[in-house]
Amino acid sequence: MSSNEAQSFTPGLSLRQAAIVAGISYFLMPVAVAEFYIKPKLIIAGDIERTSQNIARHGRLFAIAILCYFITYILDIVIAWALYILLAPVNRSLSLLAAWFRLIYAVLALAPTPHLLTVYHLLHTPIYLQTFGAGPLHAQVLLQLNSYQYGWGLVIFGIHLLLLGYLVYRSRFIPRALGVVLVLAGLIWIVIPPWPFLYPTLKLGFLLPGSAIELLLPLWLLIRGWKIKEPVRS
Repeated sequence: MSSNEAQSFTPGLSLRQAAIVAGISYFLMPVAVAEFYIKPKLIIAGDIERTSQNIARHGRLFAIAILCYFITYILDIVIAWALYILLAPVNRSLSLLAAWFRLIYAVLALAPTPHLLTVYHLLHTPIYLQTFGAGPLHAQVLLQLNSYQYGWGLVIFGIHLLLLGYLVYRSRFIPRALGVVLVLAGLIWIVIPPWPFLYPTLKLGFLLPGSAIELLLPLWLLIRGWKIKEPVRS
């Protein structure tokens, strides 16, 4: 970074603070609770009648899942801000671009959330069952659940990870290996969403667990982020 760039960049957080904020925000995300604990308890694949009964009986649990998704996307915005500050000394323009891609992803992921709220209201407002009847009501629930999709938004997230990986690789205060890891995770998220449409015969499901390698960055930030040194400004 040139001396002029260093003088013009005056973040509200130090790099250490930004690293810790990003790391903590990653691990505060409650999306895993919704995806791996609540969702399997309520959503029965191929059985919308049982799914509707589960959501009707466990409305509070379903509401908690919605809240988990909402909090996760808000934390995505916080992470985008913190990572921008952390990596701006490497390349301010690219760091801003990476942040924008994550913000766009967060918006795309948040946008379908009202479909889940509609499911809650359909199954917890007696007038809908009386008006539609069980069959049409379950069809409405199925439609709303299927509308909660943001798979193509993950392509945007993958591009964010590619940019992030490049910035991490070029930085001198984060291990280069983490940059490579982020690029690999980004490629996975770019490939997976169009998979059923572009190459349906390929078996790519094994790639999904590999996307979790991106968590190595926030883990490093939590463990070593407090040792990051501020760039020298002349």
